[in-house]
Amino acid sequence: MRSVPAPEQKEKARHGEQMFPLKQYITGLSAEHPAIPAHWHDEAEWTMILEGSCRYQIQLETYDVSAGDLVFIPPAALHAISWSQNASMRSETYVFHMDFLGAHTGDICAVRYLSPAVSRNLQFPLVLSAGHPAYGEAVRIFRFLSQAYTEQKPGFELTLKACLLQFLAILVPHASLRQQDLPRRDFLRQEHTARLKRVLEYMDSHISEDLPIEDLARVCGFSPWYFMRFFKTCMGMTCLEYIKKQRLEKAAGLLVQEGMTPLEASLSAGFSNLSYFYREFRKAYGMTPSQYRRIRNSS
Repeated sequence: MRSVPAPEQKEKARHGEQMFPLKQYITGLSAEHPAIPAHWHDEAEWTMILEGSCRYQIQLETYDVSAGDLVFIPPAALHAISWSQNASMRSETYVFHMDFLGAHTGDICAVRYLSPAVSRNLQFPLVLSAGHPAYGEAVRIFRFLSQAYTEQKPGFELTLKACLLQFLAILVPHASLRQQDLPRRDFLRQEHTARLKRVLEYMDSHISEDLPIEDLARVCGFSPWYFMRFFKTCMGMTCLEYIKKQRLEKAAGLLVQEGMTPLEASLSAGFSNLSYFYREFRKAYGMTPSQYRRIRNSS
């Protein structure tokens, strides 16, 4: 039975920036600092053990790893690290939000791979060692990513994003579905993908209008109750969260590309309450709409 991480163990730190949610960490464990206690966060993380050895505990399963091994922690997975009491351990880790890769964009990559990875309906291997078929290619990608992060040449953000997507792509053939999903996979996959595609297209073309759950459910041919469960299972977020996210992204684009005022952008994106728009925009982007427009136009 999969354990549910406790709220008090959720890490409070933000990894990276709002518009670039990726950050590198170099971690060391030794007799002076022997452990990283159990915690979890919304981001995924990818680690290479550079030297020494340690013990990972991921969702209460134990993995002993050593120099050269790669470790992938999926979003919201409870994990801890402890020193193996041999030589000091040192690792290089990249913590990144799956939204950076487009986990909730609604395209085929999000629906088939990224969103199921977030919900852990699609389970990637957690540890890659030298004997794993994907190990050699994964190490090459990791080193390329590390070099790009260190040098930060123009366009390095695209390189990092491409490396992470490529890494997940080589894991897909070795991933597994959660056991309860296996019997119905073939029967439901094509039909549910088609229904999801219809409702996403409808939402996109009507994003500035009212979008009652009843209407969206009708597009899918589901009851409102089943539609809400279906949408969250496929997209990893509620329907209302997705609508808000799409409206915020549209408003952000209108602020920069069309030069609209915050009021004009909010109304054009479907927000009827300006104070609510300001509050949610600040939550999503870490700044006011006016600050966002100024910073983006000056970059």
